[in-house]
Amino acid sequence: MRNLFALLLMLGLIAFVNAPVVAQEESQAGTEEQAATQEEAAGEEAAAEEATTGEEAAAEEAAAEDDAAAATAEEDSDEEAPKKTGFQTLKEKFIEGGWQFMSTVLVCLILGLAFAIERIITLNIATVNTEELLAKIDDRLKNNDMEGALEVCKSTPGPTASILYQGLKNVPRGADAVEKAIVAYGNVQMGMLEKGLVWISLFIAIAPMLGFMGTVIGMIQAFDKIEKVGDLSPAVVAGGIKVALLTTVFGLITAIILQIFYNYIVSKIDSIVNKMEEATIEFIDILIDNNMLKH
Repeated sequence: MRNLFALLLMLGLIAFVNAPVVAQEESQAGTEEQAATQEEAAGEEAAAEEATTGEEAAAEEAAAEDDAAAATAEEDSDEEAPKKTGFQTLKEKFIEGGWQFMSTVLVCLILGLAFAIERIITLNIATVNTEELLAKIDDRLKNNDMEGALEVCKSTPGPTASILYQGLKNVPRGADAVEKAIVAYGNVQMGMLEKGLVWISLFIAIAPMLGFMGTVIGMIQAFDKIEKVGDLSPAVVAGGIKVALLTTVFGLITAIILQIFYNYIVSKIDSIVNKMEEATIEFIDILIDNNMLKH
């Protein structure tokens, strides 16, 4: 019994002594296993992060490539898209401005251009070489050919020839009659040259007024929309303001175009009148030199 008890005691002591060592070894082993597990988890997390980073980088690169492709496609579409001509843009804006006032402005432009073109054609026909005309009259008078001189004036178009014709007709009545005939018929020719200018100036004045009227009406429509909707938003007032601005622009454009033609016509008339005055002075000298008039 003692031997058995001693054996059991020895086994218990050995077990008691080895238990901490085993526990320490087991704890070390558990720590090592935990560390290994943590290392594996960290490695997996790092790998996952690297994979995520790689995916994000790839996604960013793909997005950048898509943006570049979209920009290139937009540039290509812009290049391939047909550009609007000036006439197409003008037509589009004319329609957007509203036909009520834009049509009246267009009528003013058409009528004004009609009068301007008619005046330009008439004045170009009335422009003659006065020196050549006076030279022909002088040649006829030197040969005492009054009928020939009258025929030269009658066959020559323009106000200058008509004035000189009236002067030649009154030569038998004396110098005073010739002078009065030239002055009186000169005033008549002046009125004929300025014919139609009053209508051009009228359309120059009316066109901007119609444009401004369209502006006022457009603003009234915009405020009516604001009153109905009860909200002051750009979308509500944009239509009325756009109509207002377009009518004003077209009215001013019409006035500018007609004003240019008007000034050209006035300068042309002034040039013809100056030549008429110079021609009449030389005409009197020709009559005196050919003893048609007495001092």
